[in-house]
Amino acid sequence: MKKNITIYLLLLATASGCGTRENALVRHVNPWAGTGGHGHVFMGASVPFGMVQLGPTSLPREWDWTSGYHISDTTVTGFCHTHLSGTGIGDLADISLLPVAGDVKIARGHAGDPASGTWSYFTRSSERARPGYYATRLDRYGVDVELTATARVGMHRYAYPPGASPSVVIDLENGTGWDAPVEGFLARADDSTVVGYRFSKGWARDQRVYFAARFSRPLLSLQLFDGGTPRAGGDSIRARRVHGKLLFADDARELLVKVALSPTSVTNALLNMEAELPGWDFDETSRQASAAWERELGKIRIKTRDEQVKRVFYTALYHAMIAPSLFCDVNGDYRGADGRVHRGAGFENYTTFSLWDTYRAAHPLATLIHPERVDDWINTMLYIYKQQGKLPVWHLAGCETDCMVGNPAIPVVADAILKGFAGFDRELALEACRVSAMLDERGMGLLKQYGYIPCDLYNESVATGLEYALADGALARAAARAGDDESAAYFLERSLAYRHYFDASTGLVRGRRADGSFREPFDPFNASHRTNDYTEGNAWQYTWLVPHDVEGLIALFGGRERFVEKLDSLFVVQGDLGADASPDISGMIGQYAHGNEPGHHVPYLYALAGEPWKTAERAREILSTLYHDGPDGLPGNEDAGQMSAWYVLSAIGLYQVEPAGGRFVLGSPLVDEAVIDVGDGRLFRVTARNNGPKNVYVRGVTLNGVALERPYVEYEEIIAGGELVFDMSDARP
Repeated sequence: MKKNITIYLLLLATASGCGTRENALVRHVNPWAGTGGHGHVFMGASVPFGMVQLGPTSLPREWDWTSGYHISDTTVTGFCHTHLSGTGIGDLADISLLPVAGDVKIARGHAGDPASGTWSYFTRSSERARPGYYATRLDRYGVDVELTATARVGMHRYAYPPGASPSVVIDLENGTGWDAPVEGFLARADDSTVVGYRFSKGWARDQRVYFAARFSRPLLSLQLFDGGTPRAGGDSIRARRVHGKLLFADDARELLVKVALSPTSVTNALLNMEAELPGWDFDETSRQASAAWERELGKIRIKTRDEQVKRVFYTALYHAMIAPSLFCDVNGDYRGADGRVHRGAGFENYTTFSLWDTYRAAHPLATLIHPERVDDWINTMLYIYKQQGKLPVWHLAGCETDCMVGNPAIPVVADAILKGFAGFDRELALEACRVSAMLDERGMGLLKQYGYIPCDLYNESVATGLEYALADGALARAAARAGDDESAAYFLERSLAYRHYFDASTGLVRGRRADGSFREPFDPFNASHRTNDYTEGNAWQYTWLVPHDVEGLIALFGGRERFVEKLDSLFVVQGDLGADASPDISGMIGQYAHGNEPGHHVPYLYALAGEPWKTAERAREILSTLYHDGPDGLPGNEDAGQMSAWYVLSAIGLYQVEPAGGRFVLGSPLVDEAVIDVGDGRLFRVTARNNGPKNVYVRGVTLNGVALERPYVEYEEIIAGGELVFDMSDARP
């Protein structure tokens, strides 16, 4: 344990090693936070929301390695150009490069035999990382590796030992997680450039990545392999399991590589390289990547006397800006959900939409600090709708995975409509929401037939029904805003379907059969993964998933007093989740599970029920005990930015409970001050006076000097700029 602590302190020191005024915020980011436990975060070099996430990929393909990296492991099979961050399923790790020295045997698959295969150990203390930069040393080959990136190009710098016979292995066979190769192509384009593609299937059913790799020195030779078997003759290979070994002159002590990606073609990969990284200045590229992160982190500037809070905050903000990821070329070309290449449509196309997670906090946060990206994200979703016939559910590499339940894109689109974003076709947006909400798939046909989803006819029926209800509530509001009274009335009525699952005798939501009876036997604690009526949860956790109609949920309990009493019980009651419970159910306080997204709004329900001091207590408890700046500093999967976005908003003292509309409920600010750049030169300042670890309670709030008598502030009030002042106290009201 003492050794691990020492190594962690060294890592933290190197992460903060760029502490100039130019990088005042970047130096607070600890990239290792969340790489332990079940955080699953990406480790490597990228720029905000970039196509390229360039970093190491390790040997294990197990659940805690879904990003390709885990703090417990020191193996590396290559430096890959695409990675997920914080997901519960593994995929990507495409276009792997590994600098090697000496006689290296190319082995099929991830060979674990130290005598063969292309992989190496590295020493944790040799790692250096900060936003936009990663470095380590490959012990097996004695090669020092540095990585940086632009949006579409990854840049490598290798330093070989004397007399090393420098080589680089390109692996187009292996990815990570569910990924499996379908076809690879590798060809020599000129004396210093190779090009190719990698087609694979996995979580993304039909992923296609094109690339161009250019080296700072000419190749002596290119050796090609098919599944570990040498392919004699020729300068190209097309096969399922493609590897290439590129050899360079013995005096090539330093070697630079630029690898450009494209979702459409090798030609466009070369175009991306010429547009974004025509030169060879690694240090300047790294500086620009760091500057890009500094600009984005500067969207929120905080003051706090607690240095750990500052590190956790800016690390969280960093992690909230890895996805969605760019998915188009510099000329606007992209591969659509229909599998076709589409020419530029006047917006930047994106992918990696973990919407079941991110509609709750990551997207509301983006409407505050990334308004310039929101229209592109919505346009991407609308074009996905036109190409696949519905809004995205969980889109990865341009492919629909249909992962998780409900219609999670609808709250995001409806929220953009209600907040006045105008850079997309609103009529098309409403059409996309209505059509997606009426498709007879994923339980919707049963919902339309019965008014709820019967548990004896559909698995995870309660979770699915509740997610549909909140999406319907968001759609009803957006339709009403557009003057579509018929749709508004229909979806408002359907948004009340959550009532069917509520059992007044237990005060919990339960599965209901087609004949109207509740499922028996009933165990409110059981959370059998993928086999019960809930999605990664149990009855205690899902009872509160009615963020669109909190007043209606309160009424089902018989009033505020009974509602709050039951909510109090959630945070203290103990029970056995069962042997088959999902590991996603983590970060437990009683039965409240902060490590999984469906409960993220729950602490703020107290404020809407008239007892904001309880929101203050629980929010501060979660902020202070479930997050920290160590490798296991997240209470669960990062989930493409959602876990961190909750921290960012809550540390400021705000959280959007309703899925769409922009009411940010007041909490208990952890930071003393936050200045939010909401765009167009406007700033919104949140100040917590008399703040401190014990002063968690809010004695009063003013907005622009006027007492705020409601438990929330509107989106329009935030983006107008101004000041929200919390008067903090250690005395519970």
